[in-house]
Amino acid sequence: MITVYSDPQRATPWLHRVRGQRPALALVLGFTETGLIPGISAAGATPADRRTTALADAEWMVNGPQPHPTFPLPPLQAGASPALISRAVMAGQDIPLTVFNAGLPQSPTVAHVDLGGQPAQCLTTGQALPLDAVKHLFQAGLHWGETLAADPTTGYLLLAECVVGGTTTALALLQGLGIDAMDRVNSSHPICNHDQKRDIVQQGLTQARQHWGESSPHPLEVVAALGDPMQPVVAGMALAASRTQPVMLAGGTQMLAVYALMTALAQVDHLSWHPENVVVGTTRWVAADPTGDTVGLAQAINACLLATELSFADSRFAALRAYEQGFVKEGVGAGACAIAAELYQNWGQSELLAAIEQELAQKVEFEGQALLPEGAS
Repeated sequence: MITVYSDPQRATPWLHRVRGQRPALALVLGFTETGLIPGISAAGATPADRRTTALADAEWMVNGPQPHPTFPLPPLQAGASPALISRAVMAGQDIPLTVFNAGLPQSPTVAHVDLGGQPAQCLTTGQALPLDAVKHLFQAGLHWGETLAADPTTGYLLLAECVVGGTTTALALLQGLGIDAMDRVNSSHPICNHDQKRDIVQQGLTQARQHWGESSPHPLEVVAALGDPMQPVVAGMALAASRTQPVMLAGGTQMLAVYALMTALAQVDHLSWHPENVVVGTTRWVAADPTGDTVGLAQAINACLLATELSFADSRFAALRAYEQGFVKEGVGAGACAIAAELYQNWGQSELLAAIEQELAQKVEFEGQALLPEGAS
């Protein structure tokens, strides 16, 4: 159920070290106005839906299925929220969760840690976030990474995110760091919207370079120009936690961008960390996405990439089978949670699918719908 897609020399000892250990999950929420651009993301059918996706995901992750959520999971063009996958594992295996607000337009309705960040402007401005805010978020990430790693009941950390439009800010961050990621990133669309992403990122880079001039920007200056508030937080968390514990960056393109940011920060600022303790965990829908090049990107930045082989091909729900057509793919740490489910309590395909379908069945029940028959949408 776990496939190593890059750097098996790092993956093998990492997997051996964490097997049987209970992880802790940190979910870092952020917002960028990039996610409101029409067509940029399928994580919410409309821009209005996408404005509250992170709030809905956090509510679902903490409360699970409820009859009257404050923020229901947003309607998607196709498929079901990846929060279903993460929540099924977290609840079924009693994995602790901490929610962090790195910068949202409004506060989550569930218990969370407010990091004092702010939402990002669209990256096309080349001024997505104030540099002081980015530095503050990075320091907060360092603090919380050290704090979470110090918990004696935690075997390792899963660091997840919810940022709608985040694969586009990830592309911008990678390009700003000097890594050629054009046409290599993923998206929640079945066929990645590379042309749209390229145009948006080029606009942002053009604006940012007017501020940078001829000098090479500091990695946090790249985040300030082109990124989102989640990126410096998770980079700080992972850098600090890696000094004492294994860490799985829970996601695909976005977490590869965070890994590249970590590497750049460690080099420029001479920060101590243990890269052998850090892997990236995602789904096979991301790792094997024919419309991107996730594996090649991981190899280009020397990241260790793992993926769950979880399949929805035989699910009784059309919303889950849509993953097999390339919709959604990943989010809210779904792939890493599925990996952790096998490592901690030996859940295989049947256990994972049953738990996830139960989550979706409860959601459907609370929404007053009948269970959809085979072949329905």
